[in-house]
Amino acid sequence: MNGMKPMGLWAEGDWIAAITVVVLGIFLALGAKIAIQKEPEFAGHPKGLYMLFFAEMWERFSYYGMRALLIFYLTKHWLFSDGKANLIYGAYTSLVYITPVLGGYLADRYLGQRKAVLFGGLLLAAGHTLMAVEGVGGQSDPTINVFWAALAFIIVGSGFLKANISVMVGQLYKLTDIRRDGAYTVFYMGINVGAAIGTILVGYLGETIGWGWGFGLAGIGMLAGLVVFVLGKKALNGAGEAPAPLTKSKEMTLYGIGLASVAVIWALVQYQDVIQGLLVVSGVSLLGYVLYESFKLDKEPRERMFAILFLISLNPLFWGLFEQAGGSMNLFTDRFVDRGGVPAAIFQSINPIIIMIFAPVFAGLWVWLGKRGSEPSAPAKFGLALLQMGFANLVLVWGAEAFGVAAMTPVILVFAYYLLATTAELCLSPVGLSAMNRLAPKFLASLIMGAWFYMTAVGNFVAGKIGEATGGHDGQMTKQGLLDVYELFGWISIGVAVVVLLLSPMVKRWMHLDTLKDEEPAADKAA
Repeated sequence: MNGMKPMGLWAEGDWIAAITVVVLGIFLALGAKIAIQKEPEFAGHPKGLYMLFFAEMWERFSYYGMRALLIFYLTKHWLFSDGKANLIYGAYTSLVYITPVLGGYLADRYLGQRKAVLFGGLLLAAGHTLMAVEGVGGQSDPTINVFWAALAFIIVGSGFLKANISVMVGQLYKLTDIRRDGAYTVFYMGINVGAAIGTILVGYLGETIGWGWGFGLAGIGMLAGLVVFVLGKKALNGAGEAPAPLTKSKEMTLYGIGLASVAVIWALVQYQDVIQGLLVVSGVSLLGYVLYESFKLDKEPRERMFAILFLISLNPLFWGLFEQAGGSMNLFTDRFVDRGGVPAAIFQSINPIIIMIFAPVFAGLWVWLGKRGSEPSAPAKFGLALLQMGFANLVLVWGAEAFGVAAMTPVILVFAYYLLATTAELCLSPVGLSAMNRLAPKFLASLIMGAWFYMTAVGNFVAGKIGEATGGHDGQMTKQGLLDVYELFGWISIGVAVVVLLLSPMVKRWMHLDTLKDEEPAADKAA
């Protein structure tokens, strides 16, 4: 039952609310404590890393908590077909990742990353709050327009926050600092701490008590992230400030552009075919601009840009498969898996929990191998990621077919799928974030990070199209239909992985890691 709180669950709801308040309080207190400490470093890293860790943790709490419920909200509350719901889900998540191109550009040229993150956080808080407005449900309910508006605020808010907060992590370190990959992995742990807690609490409240309860909690989480970010300004040591003095009128104009973008996205998110065309046109334009800037550079930075483009080009396939998690895989778990009565949305927490367990292992492994000269290059890690993602699909398919398509799939196969997908993610996502920041020229830093998220956006739209295909001709998913689609793309991913691994030595040479030089630190400029 959703849409209202069942009377028999009042005690349970109060109990969950009490746990939620305690969790919120603990993490907010930890973030604030680190933010106000006077020491420049904490546990071997700049203090600003941990402030950004907590700020991003709360943003991911709200985003992934909402994401765990979205496909069910679309099919059970707004009554879209499985295929259409997957397509809307893919369109929404793709726009979440494409808007950082605009947010990154405005931050690079005018606003600075810190103010862009703060403005994005305010938009996100508004969007998650609007998600709590349910109406009566069904596509004829006019309240669905509030739902589209909520998605629009979240999409534009993510555009201002997502790429820029990742750039700020890199600005805390020198380009040659061997702690950089480890720092991004620590930062990635913050993402997944928030994702795990948010998925469990928001998912549980949304599925068992009411959609508004879950989405409302996601909004509270976003506000907590804003509090940490504002309190921790000094810990950034000047990182993320505007590149030049900014007049108040120009700053207000930039915020106006952001708000106008919300109106555009409100219309756009409702027409998925238009988004597909937009991705093609804007993708070609972005590629052309990056190539134009590349050919203006000297040989080594130009080849680094070629390496960036190679790595970015792998995002659509990887994220197209990985992002089935919140769409078709979520529906599969809900309908075809023996889950012992556990709400399906909570299974979305498996991925971030595994990351919390394995991220320190991978961070330590890269450092250990790096000191011995045996660390795989970034392109080789990408090849390993695609290899594991392909096997994740095949393990699920082969296991489900072995137990019988007509039978409920054992839950252990869901855990196996997420384990392989998550170790694949650890080989690609934090490594990619670090590579974008490390290889890009400083004057293009946020734009390149935006391009990284742009190609992730393409992957998310591809995920929607793959999810739509699992719905079959009538839009309703069948188990065999999903398994057939997963098997096909599993083999495709493995084939591409082999090619990437063969090309990785050449791409590594393009990176010219031995001649990277640091520019003047942000802290010195601020002084």
